[in-house]
Amino acid sequence: MGKGMGEARRRASQGLPPRPKTSKNKKDNSPRVVSWLPITEKQKDQFYAITSRGAWIGIIGMVVFWIVVRFVGPAAGWWALAGTK
Repeated sequence: MGKGMGEARRRASQGLPPRPKTSKNKKDNSPRVVSWLPITEKQKDQFYAITSRGAWIGIIGMVVFWIVVRFVGPAAGWWALAGTK
């Protein structure tokens, strides 16, 4: 059991089976949306999830911006709203 012993030798010396091999490039085997379009159902679902999250981030950002323009800026004296004195 030397200092430079690798995982495979350590497992073999302890009588353990080799670790199962894992594939880093897992192929997406879900069905395609349309047979001639290289987009799968899984990719479609991921696209919906990402765009929905992005839409909610945009909505929340717009609300925060509106609150700053309408309430925080005038209260802090940064600017005055048109039509108010």
